[in-house]
Amino acid sequence: MTAAIPRRKRRKLKSEINVVPYIDVMLVLLIIFMVTAPLLTLSFEVDLPSSTAKALESRQDPVIVSVRADGQLSLKLPEAKDPQAMEAGVLQAQLGALASQDKDLRVIVAADKTVTYEKVVAAMDVIKAAKIEKVGLATDAR
Repeated sequence: MTAAIPRRKRRKLKSEINVVPYIDVMLVLLIIFMVTAPLLTLSFEVDLPSSTAKALESRQDPVIVSVRADGQLSLKLPEAKDPQAMEAGVLQAQLGALASQDKDLRVIVAADKTVTYEKVVAAMDVIKAAKIEKVGLATDAR
């Protein structure tokens, strides 16, 4: 008499891919991109001319009016991270409102070195029309 040998059941191979780990990785990458995307906002690139003049020291940060190479104006407030592009009329209204709140408001004009003198003067005219007395020009200290 032969002893009955217990037969093991053969396991059937799964032909499926477990996608749960891939979904986890995708969600982590999505969160990383959502957090870093606002930090990658582009700002105005202004190539300032150089100067050997001594930098001014002040207790409060100035308001900066930038003039890009194409003549586009932008306003950067001290508490803002990036400059905000705007038309000359809107810029004058914004600066006028700021000047009415602070009589000692200082404005710095930061113009690209390739900007024509005419566009810099036009920006300074907008600032003067807003009744701001303290205006300076930004340079790249080298």
